[in-house]
Amino acid sequence: MLTHPTSDRLLALGLAGMAKALDEQRRLPATFDSLTFEERLGLLVDHEAAERDAKRLLTRLKFAALRQAACVEDLDLRTPRGIDRAIMAHLVDGAWIARRENLLVTGPTGLGKSWIACALGHKACRDGRVVAYHRVPRLFEALAIARGDGRHARMLKLLARTELLILDDWGLAVLTSSERRDLLEILEDRHGRGSTIVTSQLPVEHWHEAIGDPTLADAILDRLVHNAHRLTLTGESMRKRAANSKPLDPTAQA
Repeated sequence: MLTHPTSDRLLALGLAGMAKALDEQRRLPATFDSLTFEERLGLLVDHEAAERDAKRLLTRLKFAALRQAACVEDLDLRTPRGIDRAIMAHLVDGAWIARRENLLVTGPTGLGKSWIACALGHKACRDGRVVAYHRVPRLFEALAIARGDGRHARMLKLLARTELLILDDWGLAVLTSSERRDLLEILEDRHGRGSTIVTSQLPVEHWHEAIGDPTLADAILDRLVHNAHRLTLTGESMRKRAANSKPLDPTAQA
């Protein structure tokens, strides 16, 4: 079927969604001829809106750079990990992000802390929020490089404007002096302006020691912990559980 002149005009105007919907209506006249003009126009507008929403979501997900392709709909609540369904429903709802509150996810390795953080980040992207994911060690490395090439202030400003910042793998090592200052700057800029998810194998009561400097630790934790929700995971590593459930490869036995 030849391209309709109206489709060409719609494409030229940047209305690709409407152009596709118009072509579909032309291909399937028996489906759409019974509709009124307003109904057919409404379908064109709805298709354009849906396509624009999808493009914006892809842009937000690309910016977020989530470590795992996780969705809240796939969250496993059957495996015993200490996850309360009511609390998780509250977190998925996202109202805590609108209130600029934080979330601290702690527990031993292998329980899905990063997965849950990424799932909540994905849901926030779907809700139209700006999200950014960073592993804490790599973030500090990037900030150190940015300090040397003049991008440090711009990078801090970008972190400050993010509606939901995910800091994964916090507390793997005691912070250095420059890392403490960077973390304080990040949390100070974000305090009352955005929400932060922190995942850590360390219980929250040990974070003060992981920061290193008592004075800066007080300032950092005051901005991070006092308005934070807590999700403490317990139980056996899900990676270990999955490995134990796999059947042995008979060809590997000798």
